[in-house]
Amino acid sequence: MIASRSPTTALLLGLVITLATVVAYSWYISGQISGLRRLQTELTDRNRRDSLQLLRIQNDLNQLALAMRDMLDAAEPYPLTAWSAQFERIRLDLDDAVKQQGEVALARQTPEQREYLTTSFNQFWNAVDRIFELARAGDETEARTQIELSLQARQAALSSAVARLLVQNNEAEEQTAQQVQDIYRRVQQQVYWFLAATLAAIVATSLYLIRSNRRLFARLATLSDERRGLAQTLIATRESTLREISRELHDEFGQVLTAIGSMLGRAGKHAPEGSPLRADLREIGEVAQTALENVRGLSQTLHPSILEQAGLASTIDWYLSTVEKQLGLRVTLTTEGAARPVDSTKAIHVYRVLQEALSNVARHSGTDHAFVRLCFDAEDLRMEIEDHGRGIDPDTARRSLGLVAMRERAAIVGGTLEFLRPADGGTLVRLSMPLAP
Repeated sequence: MIASRSPTTALLLGLVITLATVVAYSWYISGQISGLRRLQTELTDRNRRDSLQLLRIQNDLNQLALAMRDMLDAAEPYPLTAWSAQFERIRLDLDDAVKQQGEVALARQTPEQREYLTTSFNQFWNAVDRIFELARAGDETEARTQIELSLQARQAALSSAVARLLVQNNEAEEQTAQQVQDIYRRVQQQVYWFLAATLAAIVATSLYLIRSNRRLFARLATLSDERRGLAQTLIATRESTLREISRELHDEFGQVLTAIGSMLGRAGKHAPEGSPLRADLREIGEVAQTALENVRGLSQTLHPSILEQAGLASTIDWYLSTVEKQLGLRVTLTTEGAARPVDSTKAIHVYRVLQEALSNVARHSGTDHAFVRLCFDAEDLRMEIEDHGRGIDPDTARRSLGLVAMRERAAIVGGTLEFLRPADGGTLVRLSMPLAP
C-alpha cells in the first residue's frame, strides 16, 4: 500500500510563500509610504514654513507702507520721529523673519535672490536711518520728500520680490502635490490584488471607525453646545460686570466729583475777588467738572444707562450721534415701523452688535459712511448695518473674535446674524430677532 503524502509540507510551503509575499509587499509599501512621508516632511512642511515666514515679511512690509502713508499725511499732528519706535519694532520682526525664512527656504531659491533680498533690506533700512536723521535735524520737509521718492519705492520693490517668492512656493507646492499623486498611483497599481484579502479587515475596521466617529461627533456636538453656553455665560457676566462698574462710576465717583465741585464753588465765594486763591479754586473746579464729564462718558460707554430709561431706539439714535466724533464715521439712520419696547436684557446685545459692526466699518472698510436701518414689525426686529467699502473677507469672518461674539449675542437673543454683500459692494450685517420674550 502506498502511504499517502501528508499535506503539512505543502501547507507550510504555501504559508511561507504567502508570508514572504505579504512581507515583501509590506516592505515595498512601507518603503513607498516612507518615501512619501519624507517628501511631505522635507518639502511640503518646509515649504509651508517658508510661506508662513514670507507672509510674515509681507505683513511687516504692509505695516511699513501704512506707516509711511501716515507719515506723509499732512493732517498728522505728530513729528516724523514719532514713528521711529514703530519702525524699530518692525525692523526687529523683519530681521527675525528673514533669518528664519533663510533657514527653511528650499534650494530652488538662488543665491542671487537671497543676496538681492539682503541687499535691498539693508538699503531700505539705511534709507530709513537717513530719513529719521533728517527729521531729528528738523528738516522734515526733505525727510518726507525722501520717503515719497525713495523709501516707498524700495518698500514696493521688496513687496514685489516677496510676492514672487510666494508664487514660487505655490508652484513648488503644486509640483510636490503632483509627486505625491504619482507615488500614490504606483502604490495603488501594486496593491489592487491585496485588497481582496484584506477586505474583511477593512470592513470590520470601517464599522469600528463609523462607530467611533459617531461617538466622536456626538462628543463634539456636546462640546460645541457647552462652548456656546460658556461663551454666552461669559458675555452675560461681562455685561453684568460692566453694568456694575458703570453704576459705580456714575453714582459713587460722579457724586464725589459733584460734591467736590460744589465745595470748591462755595469756597471760591469766600475768597477775595481777584485773589490768586479764588482763581486757583475756579481752575480746580473746572478740572473737577471735566473729570466728572469724563467719568459720565466712560460710564455710558461701559453700559448705557439710557438703554433702560429711553429704550433701544432712542439709545441707538443717541449713540449714532457720537459715532462721528469717536470713530470718524458718518452714519445715516433709517427707522421703519413704530418703535416698540425691547427687553433691556436683549437690547444690550443688539446695542453691542451695532457697536462692533460700526467699529469694524471704521477700522476695515476704507469708507467713512455707513447706513443703519431699524425695522420694527408686529413680532420681529431687524437691524442692518451697511457700508460700501472693501467688503468682509470670508476667512476673517470665520476667525475674528469680534464677529464670533456678535454671533453669540445673536444666539442669546434668539435671533440670527448674517454677513452679506450688497449690490453696490461692501458689507451688510443683518441681525434678526423676535421681540417676544
